Amino acid sequence: MRTPLYATESEEKVLRAIQNILAFSKDQCRVEEYGRYREIICIAESRIPLEKFASLLRSQRILDAARSYLLKGKSGNAFKFYLNKQAALQGHASFCTFEVGESPLGAITIIIDLGECNPEAFLNWLAPETRNGKPINEEKDPGCG
Repeated sequence: MRTPLYATESEEKVLRAIQNILAFSKDQCRVEEYGRYREIICIAESRIPLEKFASLLRSQRILDAARSYLLKGKSGNAFKFYLNKQAALQGHASFCTFEVGESPLGAITIIIDLGECNPEAFLNWLAPETRNGKPINEEKDPGCG
């Protein structure tokens, strides 16, 4: 996961935005500086940070939209998608189509590399299809860390 950190932004607030939607601990995140450009990068070796996000997708009742964005960003055994940073600060998952332009402060970029895990099982765990608003074919455990 990565997101730009602009000079006008509070590092603490941007970290809070990330942690409102993804359960990263502070030690899983760091600030990288490239001259005047800074970004926050968070890395996890398990799906634990995504459990909060999966729960949020269900409580907001946006599983179908989430699944659509995930499928658009699927490449092999990886998924890439973007979330609105301001919405995340308020505890809401709001997807962006592009990394730049939709979210004034830049999008939060999420990259999920599944390695050897089954992408379909993972997708059916994170954002299963729904019928009449109810998840169908939902995976309880996709078999990935």
